[in-house]
Amino acid sequence: MFYDIVKRVTDLTMATILLIVFFPLLVLIAIAIKLDSPGPIFADTPKRVGKGGKLFRMYKFRSMITNAHELLRTDPKFRRIYEQYKRNSYKLKDDPRITCVGQFVRRFSLDELPQIINIFKGEMSLVGPRAYYPDELEEQQKIYPKSQKYVKQLLKAKPGITGFWQVQGRSEINFDRRVRMDATYVSRRSILEDIIIILRTPWAMISGKGAL
Repeated sequence: MFYDIVKRVTDLTMATILLIVFFPLLVLIAIAIKLDSPGPIFADTPKRVGKGGKLFRMYKFRSMITNAHELLRTDPKFRRIYEQYKRNSYKLKDDPRITCVGQFVRRFSLDELPQIINIFKGEMSLVGPRAYYPDELEEQQKIYPKSQKYVKQLLKAKPGITGFWQVQGRSEINFDRRVRMDATYVSRRSILEDIIIILRTPWAMISGKGAL
């Protein structure tokens, strides 16, 4: 209970600071997205799985063409890369759907900044497990049956903008190892652990290690 209270206060405080510090950058990115390609500023992505399995909309800057996620799943010309997408733990390299501005914001994880909104809404925390897609969890647990116990554990916490696996290797880590790391974080989470992850996050963003 004490940890949850401190974490929520920390989330709100840090989200407010981040909003103030990055507000000019947020405006510039929004303008660049509108000038670069037709479509909304925020990504129109499927809902994610939050704490307790509750679905929520994650706010992210649009880094792809409009309806990118729907096209990937339904357009025949994307069938080959969709199969690759599923094989690679729902990650793609050299994704043809990514825009010019999208390449830049994804390289430094700037597309994640709007998730500050999710923190204010109480759907996410600054530090936590990855927010997975429902079909991602369903399909990957079939491939990695032993991951089910880890998924059950990680869903006990709110997803985070950053987290233990992100600062370790981010998108370079496969699903089975990623959920194990998420579950480990949830089982031992503490204020000190969160502080260490927060301090390591800027380098992960600047280096772009494993970013997609």
